[in-house]
Amino acid sequence: MTKPAPNFDRVARIYRWSEYLALGTLLEHTREYFLPQLLDRRKALVLGDGDGRFLAKLLQQDANLQAVAMDTSAAMLKLLAKRCNVATSNDMTRLRINNSSALTVIPDKDTDLIVTHFFLDCLTQTELDGLTHQIASRVSHGTIWLVSDFALPHNPALKPVAALYIRALYLAFRILTGLRVTHLPDANSALQRAGFKRTARHERLFGFIYTEIWRRQ
Repeated sequence: MTKPAPNFDRVARIYRWSEYLALGTLLEHTREYFLPQLLDRRKALVLGDGDGRFLAKLLQQDANLQAVAMDTSAAMLKLLAKRCNVATSNDMTRLRINNSSALTVIPDKDTDLIVTHFFLDCLTQTELDGLTHQIASRVSHGTIWLVSDFALPHNPALKPVAALYIRALYLAFRILTGLRVTHLPDANSALQRAGFKRTARHERLFGFIYTEIWRRQ
């Protein structure tokens, strides 16, 4: 029997404030850390950006950028579209919205930027491997993949606390959305196998939160 897909519509309205309540602005600052390094991109594929805070800033900083935003949550996409509409001075021709699963994505051939902020942790390892290979087969060399997520810290003393926090997050999302994933997949190995190489990394909270730039080789 096929498991029902998680429903993030239920948390769309509280997503931003629950994030602030849990970790303040840490996640937001992490998403935006490498924004200045994306000024040469022309077509972005943004998967699971939630309410669109990052995408709005990305479109605002580069008037020549076009983007495709993909999410299973219609409620999240509605918030994203509204926020991006303001950021682009009502020029919504620069943004295409796709209300479907990222696992079905077929990137445009001219896509040169992939963005997954705190999204890959919603996938199983099998799903992540499939997604990275599907995208890699369509994009050109030099394409950037910007990824932000959680990880267990390097310090052994901090790992049990971080692991407990991550388990609590998964439990909360299971209750609120029906998400069935229970542990972090290995994004590092998935991206490497798909032909991407990490070129930059920034960590917060001793490596518990990170953001990275990967480039298609």
